[in-house]
Amino acid sequence: MADTCGQVLLGSGLTVLSHPLMYIKVLVQVGHEPLPPTLGRNLFGRQVYQLPGLFAYAKHIIKIDGKSGLFNGLAPRLCAGTIGTIVHSRVLQKSQESKFEVVGGGWKAEEGSLQHVVNETTREMIARSCATVVTHPFHVITLRCMVQFIGREAKYSGVFDSIITVYREEGFLGFFAGLVPRLLGDVLSLWICNILAHLINTYAIDDSMSHTSEIKNCSQAVTGFLASMLTYPFVLVSNLMAVSNCGLAGGLPPYAPIYPTWLDCWSHLSREGNMSRGNSLFFRKLPVGKTYAIDQKRFF
Repeated sequence: MADTCGQVLLGSGLTVLSHPLMYIKVLVQVGHEPLPPTLGRNLFGRQVYQLPGLFAYAKHIIKIDGKSGLFNGLAPRLCAGTIGTIVHSRVLQKSQESKFEVVGGGWKAEEGSLQHVVNETTREMIARSCATVVTHPFHVITLRCMVQFIGREAKYSGVFDSIITVYREEGFLGFFAGLVPRLLGDVLSLWICNILAHLINTYAIDDSMSHTSEIKNCSQAVTGFLASMLTYPFVLVSNLMAVSNCGLAGGLPPYAPIYPTWLDCWSHLSREGNMSRGNSLFFRKLPVGKTYAIDQKRFF
């Protein structure tokens, strides 16, 4: 219990610190570009037109809503983080107590073996999936509180009021808009990360090397980063589906199309070449073949 409380406190602190970054990332993901491109330099020193980065975007939000405006949607996100940590911890504990094994259930798998990695990854997948499903309604509310910035609405003003609004307008299923691509992305990212890390640690790192444990930890971090890059389109599609056709300007035409399913959203983004939109908040290049619309503050 003490460990869970510590995780909740640490997670809450990190959530508060990272919230402005997530807020700006979500606005970029939905295509909101309030500032026109400016002439700057890329990594190689060449002059190119670039989109405003993290700090310019943050200054724009502060100019309109003040510093507190950077924390729109923080309350439901804290709720999601707290509940998710508790659910994840409880489910993981139960699976370990029941000695749940996917392969080799008759004996204990040797630590570091592929069998051990598969069993541990499966337990983690179940725990994460349960936490994601339980907390997704708060995730949806968080995203909609953020996207309100585009149309200057105040439809989602508090956690409880937002819950009532979603249920009244969209029913129970409204709380789970964008859940499927989010779950798929989480599961794929976890398996890619753990399997790649296992292969690297087993076949590329010699146990006789010095600082072996540090190198293995580094490989886990690298594979985690690679997995998150590969599965980023699922995150983008999930977030867009969570705000699509929800009554906010940022999720309705003419600003944004209405997607019947998440596969339609994926297909549209792929055709437009926007599968990585919002993936980077620095050195942001202009979309190829797009025109900036000053009145709508986005590219077409």
